[in-house]
Amino acid sequence: MKKDIGVGVKPPEKECEDINCPWHGKISVRGRVFQGSVRSAKSHNTVVVEWGYHRFVPKYERYERRKSRVVAHNPPCIHAREGEMVVIAECRPISKTKHFIVAGKLGRAKLDVKGVEQKIAMKEKKPGKQEAPKEETKKEMPANETKKKAPEKKTETRKKEANK
Repeated sequence: MKKDIGVGVKPPEKECEDINCPWHGKISVRGRVFQGSVRSAKSHNTVVVEWGYHRFVPKYERYERRKSRVVAHNPPCIHAREGEMVVIAECRPISKTKHFIVAGKLGRAKLDVKGVEQKIAMKEKKPGKQEAPKEETKKEMPANETKKKAPEKKTETRKKEANK
C-alpha cells in the first residue's frame, strides 16, 4: 500500500486487490482533482460524481447555476455510496468514459447546487391543509376599540364641488 498518492486524502482502512486502485494498485494519479457528491453508484466499481458551480452571464449581469458530472472508478476498498462526498483524481483512461478514480471519502453530502435535499426538508416542515393555523398568529382587537368609519367616496365629494 502507498503511503501518499499526492491528493491529501487519508488512505482507506480496507485492503483490496484491484489493479485500478490508487492506493493498492499500479495506476498513478495525475492532473486535475475535484470534490463532489456521488449521484449514482449502480454500476459495478463505477460511480457518477457531480459538483455544482456558478457561471457569470454577461448579458444579464447575473450568475447561473451549473453542474458537472463525471464517471469515476470506485475501488472496493473505498466503496463510495450515493450521497457521500468524495475526492476524485484524474488518471489514465480506464474505459471509454472513465478517466477519474475515487481517491477518498469526505463524509455525507449536505447540499448540491440545486438544493435538492433542502427542498425535501422544506416539504416535510410545511403544514398540511387539515392543520388549523396557530393561535399566536391571529391578532384579536381589544373590546374597547371601535371600528373606524369608512371615509367618504371621492366621487361624492367631486359631485358636491362641481354643483357649487
